[in-house]
Amino acid sequence: MAPPFLSWCLSVALTLFCGSSWPHVYSALAPDNEVPLRPTTWLPEGKITSITLPKGRTRRLYFTLKKKVPAMSVTVSPCDLPIEWSLAARTLKDKPLKIQQWSTKKSMPEVWWRGPGAEDKIHSYTGNVVNTYRGPTYPHASIYILRLRSKQQNTRATVFLHEGLGPSGAFPLLPADPRVHTLGVGMTSVTLSWAPSASITSLPQTQKSYDYCVLINNQQNYPSLCGAQEGTRKEKDQIQEKKERKRRVTVWPILKEWWWQQWDAYPESQSPPSPLNDEYADLQCVCQGTESVCTVSELLPDTQYYFDVFVIDRVNRTSMAYKGTVARTHEEARPAITSLREGELRWVTFPDKGSYSEQFFSFHPRGWQQSGLLTLQSCSGGEKVKVTVSSKGRVLTSQAVGGDLAHIWLQGSPSYLIHLEREGTSSSQISAATDPALSGSLMASVKMQTSSAYHRRGVPSLPSTLQIKSFNRLRGCNSVTLAWMGTEERSLYCVYRRKLRKNEPETALTAPCLGPESRSDTERVLCKYFQELNPRRAVTTAVIGGLEPGMAYVFDVYLMRRWGIPIKYASKMVKTRKEC
Repeated sequence: MAPPFLSWCLSVALTLFCGSSWPHVYSALAPDNEVPLRPTTWLPEGKITSITLPKGRTRRLYFTLKKKVPAMSVTVSPCDLPIEWSLAARTLKDKPLKIQQWSTKKSMPEVWWRGPGAEDKIHSYTGNVVNTYRGPTYPHASIYILRLRSKQQNTRATVFLHEGLGPSGAFPLLPADPRVHTLGVGMTSVTLSWAPSASITSLPQTQKSYDYCVLINNQQNYPSLCGAQEGTRKEKDQIQEKKERKRRVTVWPILKEWWWQQWDAYPESQSPPSPLNDEYADLQCVCQGTESVCTVSELLPDTQYYFDVFVIDRVNRTSMAYKGTVARTHEEARPAITSLREGELRWVTFPDKGSYSEQFFSFHPRGWQQSGLLTLQSCSGGEKVKVTVSSKGRVLTSQAVGGDLAHIWLQGSPSYLIHLEREGTSSSQISAATDPALSGSLMASVKMQTSSAYHRRGVPSLPSTLQIKSFNRLRGCNSVTLAWMGTEERSLYCVYRRKLRKNEPETALTAPCLGPESRSDTERVLCKYFQELNPRRAVTTAVIGGLEPGMAYVFDVYLMRRWGIPIKYASKMVKTRKEC
């Protein structure tokens, strides 16, 4: 037992005697299987290195340069979050001992880190975009230290070291103006343009190793293609997480840990090549070759979109991002809405022959009861017009309006939207005799009137028939007797007459839409009030005098009401006697 114990004591004494040089001796004589205090990662030259950055933890990369290298460049590409990175050159006062027992090269940074020396800070940056340091080398630097840190969340970044002057060629070049410009904005499309990359313009057309990719999203502009991919993946993960929470399954934390393991085990420098369409299939991305103008279609109207352009090097598997832009698509063309006045009689025309046509109107009834009456009549022969009444986005009624008078009762809303839509393919012109203002090639028209109904509780009653009857026995040389059905409501009835011209056929009756407002006062022969509570006995008569013997006359009766369009009875042609 004495010899081994004596040997141990001698070694301790030797250690204490050489205490000042203990760090150097310990580092120099470190065995090959010793694990250094700080993990050592060498940064290779000319290769893209992917590194994970845990939150709040500083990662260090070490590298040395070849002798007589005049300049260097270090490019750091954050993925999706801002990071801090700095570059420093460390110069040792004393070179490490070179003994035969020297450990492997991986322990050399540990020796330089612990040994005495000076450290000069060369460059620092904080942000989430690609940043590059270019400058001369330090002639007395023993080793260079690159420090990277993420304060917000776990993320990753790629690092590239290049020795020598000029660009490395590993990353595509951006133009002097790297902005994306908006050429035109439509309702469902946006046209973009950008200055071409020098990496593309300097290559012959036969070498197509670069592509432009246009990314469209509704969230934000991304500083890198990696950030865009992570943003899409996180959005999908959030959706998946919500689904998992609903199912009350606790698988997601395990998946999340597995995801970060994949980052560590699958660096970008070792990614297998894949087609662009497959690699960016998760993104709403258009990879279109080398054209610097792109029109993005199939967008939603009145929506804000973020547009990013990336130039991609398919050989080196790298990309650079232009400065993105924001554009909002135009809103859908809203139809003009015409406000209807109280009791206004309006002709609505659809002049476009053979085309789809529609018009919109609004009506605000007076009074606290908020009730009104809408009266319509189509004046286009056999063609019908569809009317849809809605309030606050809810459809109240929808029906087709033809030649017969249509009444729509409005009740319970402060405002109404009236939508008139042309139906069918047939078209018939309105005679110039109907209304001089409507003469021409008008293909369809509707007569419409809206009124507030203060004391009414529904649609007014109509006559049981709109036929006019003449009595042959009561027909004379200068007068005729007419009869027509009235209603139980007290209303005003007006009779108009028109003498047929010599060459005018006896079938030329008055147009159904021709109302009293379009008739001359000289044609009106009488007006009378009538009311009969029994609808079966609601018959009134009138004797029309002052006629010429042997002449044909067209008689029209109008039921004049306080609400709605006057009701026109069917025209009646009566011929006076020649001899009496």
